[in-house]
Amino acid sequence: MFTGIIQAVGEITQIRPIRGHNDCGLSLAISAEDLDLSDVMAGDSIAVNGVCLTVTTVTGGLFDVDVSQETLNCTRGLDQVGMRVNLEKAMRLSDRLGGHLVSGHVDATGTVVRFEPIGESFVLVIQAPEAILRYLTHKGSITVNGVSLTVNQVEGNEFSVNLIPHTLAATTLQELAPGMRVNLESDMLARYVARLLNI
Repeated sequence: MFTGIIQAVGEITQIRPIRGHNDCGLSLAISAEDLDLSDVMAGDSIAVNGVCLTVTTVTGGLFDVDVSQETLNCTRGLDQVGMRVNLEKAMRLSDRLGGHLVSGHVDATGTVVRFEPIGESFVLVIQAPEAILRYLTHKGSITVNGVSLTVNQVEGNEFSVNLIPHTLAATTLQELAPGMRVNLESDMLARYVARLLNI
């Protein structure tokens, strides 16, 4: 479980096919010099661009994860060497919940429609599939590439969020541009409520 508060930005430095398997995914080496890995070991979970992945090895400021083909099919940004990625270690039960409850299971990908300054902040407008839009509401929560954000508006098949300078400086969201694809995870509480109400 995660909070959507990014702890560091890393970089995918190497990609290898998972040895001995055809079309079964990739093994990624991720440089995470600004992330404290002293308490991370094989088997721990780290969210990479919003995707919960299991650490296989840790060496200095690097860690490796395996990504299944199914995960690669459902997400964006995990199959390119040099890609900068948002990183968050799994939360402890005693941690502060600064963002919102995030599972690291991406629901869908969306497309950036608009990303432009408004005063000191930026507005980010994303086109999303209906499967996710039904869980979004004004002032509700959404995770974009692992970052916990507050929904400003939902209109048609698009939603908008406001990005403050700190969020841009601490994440890879500053690198977004129209046409780019992003990983989306809706608020899990909204999904459970919808399930209970059968809507």
